[in-house]
Amino acid sequence: MKQIDKDSLAEIEFVLDWRSKEGRHTDRSVKLVNFWRDILPDAVARGLMGACSGERKSFRLKPQDGLGPAEPGLYCRLARTRFDETMAEPRYGRFYPKGILRDFYHVFPQNVRPIRCTGVDPEQVEVDLNHPLAAYELELTAVVHDIMEKPFDRGGQSRDMLAEAAEGPGMQARCNGRPTDFGGADAYRRQDETSDARFYARPRLVTHMDDRALAEISGLYGRFAKPGMAVLDLMSSWRSHMPEETGLERLVGLGMNTAEMAENPQLSAYLVHDINEDPCLPFPDAAFDLIICTASVEYITRPDEVFSETARVLKPGGALVHTFSNRWFPPKVVNVWTELHEFERMGLVLEYFTRSGCFAELGTFSSRGWDRPKTDRHYPKFTQSDPVYAVWGWKTG
Repeated sequence: MKQIDKDSLAEIEFVLDWRSKEGRHTDRSVKLVNFWRDILPDAVARGLMGACSGERKSFRLKPQDGLGPAEPGLYCRLARTRFDETMAEPRYGRFYPKGILRDFYHVFPQNVRPIRCTGVDPEQVEVDLNHPLAAYELELTAVVHDIMEKPFDRGGQSRDMLAEAAEGPGMQARCNGRPTDFGGADAYRRQDETSDARFYARPRLVTHMDDRALAEISGLYGRFAKPGMAVLDLMSSWRSHMPEETGLERLVGLGMNTAEMAENPQLSAYLVHDINEDPCLPFPDAAFDLIICTASVEYITRPDEVFSETARVLKPGGALVHTFSNRWFPPKVVNVWTELHEFERMGLVLEYFTRSGCFAELGTFSSRGWDRPKTDRHYPKFTQSDPVYAVWGWKTG
């Protein structure tokens, strides 16, 4: 059996578990590691030596062992004129590419490393140049999926594998516990403000993700679904992605197109209802044990009302789970969604949960870097599976 040594090439899944004031977070990514030249924290590199395919190794990383403690010198207060507002307006808690800064030593416009706005007034902007996970303790699990023969090494670029695995995680957390400024009413405008009923009148029997990503979502829903549950598929379509043989009491669809939901083999009942037109859900209080919503939260124009309503129709202790990826129908997505980094979008949905005041035990999940199925219609143009993001909470009371 092959074992990892200092000359190995291995496919490794890195799982980062960490906790913010908002909740618990799990971020998974798959990387190809060249142990001859790529960089890992010392304890991780030593711990993986001799590992075989299928083995899992876990490590606790303090800030100084991982992405570094937050350095005070990387909090910078600048004249507002040095923030390029032709690219974006500075808002508290939001992330921007580092290249948005003007006349900043050794920073060029092409620099896309994220920085966070931690203060803004008419005259000045404060930015945090630390990594979003700086100061967090991390639990890192490395899962060895495959160990491959490597024919030769001829130099090449060394990669910081922890930094790559943590590219994005941390951005879903609030800054200093304060709500992020995601914008006002204009944030929820769309390219096409005509009736949603008109846009969704034509059935679209398509999925927004490849089969591997959808299987991930199905497995995630399976963690929340239990036999005998009443489940609402909010903003439903022709597939619900619930795992088979769950033994639900009922699965009710609420969507925009009758023909789509009629094609859904898992629904026991369905209703047509436009939640952007009328956020009041047509169900009694405490009607459901679980609510799922797949690849649709980005279309909600009145999120605070909708999240309040989902809490109303959930039983105490019931869960609301939103999943999404990085594709959407451009005419109907809300403006703010298109302005955010993919990990910031989880932060936006976390704000919806938090502002409602109805949910606890919040959590986020991400999964990236897997191979796209070769049978997928977008292969080989896109060789990686669609990323999966999820945010959930449990109704209090």
